[in-house]
Formats: sequence, structure tokens, C-alpha cells
Amino acid sequence: MQDFNGKTAVITGGASGIGLGLAEHCAQLGMNVVLGDIQKDALDQAIVQVEQRQARVVGVVTDTMVKTSVQNLLDEATEAFGNVHLVFNNAGVAAGNSAGIPVWEAPDADWQWVMGVNFYGVLYGVQTFIPHMLAHGEESYIVNTASLAAVMPMGGSYGVSKHGVLALTEGVQVELEQRGAKLRAGVLCPGFVDTQIFAAERNRPGAETSQIDSDDPQLAAAKAMLANGKSPAEIAEYVFQAMMAKRFYMLPHPAWDDFVRSRTEQILARQDVATMDLVAMLERSAAGEQF
Repeated sequence: MQDFNGKTAVITGGASGIGLGLAEHCAQLGMNVVLGDIQKDALDQAIVQVEQRQARVVGVVTDTMVKTSVQNLLDEATEAFGNVHLVFNNAGVAAGNSAGIPVWEAPDADWQWVMGVNFYGVLYGVQTFIPHMLAHGEESYIVNTASLAAVMPMGGSYGVSKHGVLALTEGVQVELEQRGAKLRAGVLCPGFVDTQIFAAERNRPGAETSQIDSDDPQLAAAKAMLANGKSPAEIAEYVFQAMMAKRFYMLPHPAWDDFVRSRTEQILARQDVATMDLVAMLERSAAGEQF
């Protein structure tokens, strides 16, 4: 896509983080913006923030774990602005409670929540919005937010969900190409971004009894690197450049390239699972490199 002015974008997880960064960039380009988010107060605040950029914007309380809620998001979007041209299936969560816990010991509730939002939320977005965009036949793009966890040896609920998003989106793009559709797909695989993803626990089912009490050092390191990560605005700018260049794989953190390459080489060499040097990463992060 090259021309975004007057087109309509729908963004899940749009009230904060990368989603809000995308929304503000859409507004800057003259787009109509539809924000879907589960947290009503944050959604109301985000609407005001995006409206300050002179954009037409509506907010829809959306639980991406529920397919009918995603369908309602489409209904509200088309009622407000007509055809949808950009969809960012962006809502995502991480279960801090499971940090440092072996995969086989992580609570079922953590798996159900993380897979429900991160994978099924994307799947429902694909199932709901693609038929609409194929039907109107105008140039469109659907971008699913995965993570660099999608190409890393991460076996917890977060990593598994993001691997699923990558595989799903690859399949979607192949099928769209086979149809000769004017709709393209892309998968966003960011590293650390300065967001509040670990605060998402407040919105999970049973949040009144759920607390992040893990003292796992890797979780602490992840939070530190998150705070030193790229800004949502930087990610949004990168995503739009990628769409204009028709890139499918969107990896805005080149500091990870060597590790992704070495992991691929180990797979082809039939070797053991690749591991990360967390200490070295922290040192490089402290020196200003953005992972």
C-alpha cells in the first residue's frame, strides 16, 4: 500500500503500547481509526489522544478471546467508516506468573489466557476481517503481531503462541497470493518495546486473584530490557515502511539478527537447541543497543 489517506484501520490492543503507536501513525496519515481494546478506561483515554491528531476515531470494547466480540468490532468499524483497509491484530499478553516455571508445570489458566489472546485473538481477526476485505476488493493489508519469540527457542505459553501466529500468517499470505488478492499479510516480530505488556495481568480472567510474584531473574532482565526498548512510535513507523515495501517479515530489531541466523544454522546442522547469552545481551542493552 502507498496511499493511506481516507482509508480505515482497525487495531486490537489499540489503547496502549504498539497498538496506540500504530493508531497515532494512522491518524498522522489521515486515516479513520478504530481502536479495539478490553480496558474501557484506557480505551477512552486513547481515543482522546488520537483525536488530538485531528483524526476520526471510534473505540470498541473488544475481548479478542471471544470471536463474537471480534465480529462486533468489524460491525462497529463498517458502521462508522465503511470498508476496512488495514487490520492490525495486535492485542497481546504475557503470563508473568509462569516465568521460571517449567513448561509442564505452568498453570492451565496461564496457557488458556495467553493462547486465547495471542493466538486465537489473531485467528479470530483473520477469520473475521479477511472475508470482508476480499469482498470489497480494494487494496488492503492485514498485519499480525507476533514477536521475535516466534523465531526463538521459547517453549512457554508466550513463545508457543507467537510461533503459532507466525505459522498462521505465513499460511494466510500464501493463500492470498494464490488468489491474486489485492490483500496482503505481514507478520510483525519485534524485540523489546517500551510497553506495559506485563501489566496486562490486570485484564485477565480472575485478575482479582492473580498476581505476578515471580522472582525469576530472566523476568527481571526482560522488564529491564523492555524499558530500554524501542518506542511504539518507532515500531509504527517501521511497520508502515514495511507495508509500502510489501515486506512480509517485519523485524524492526536488527540487534537480534545474528541470533536468528545462528539458530537457523543450528537447525540445518541438526544440532542442539540454540541458547541466548543473557548477560551479554544485558551488557549490550545497558550500552544503548535496543533489543
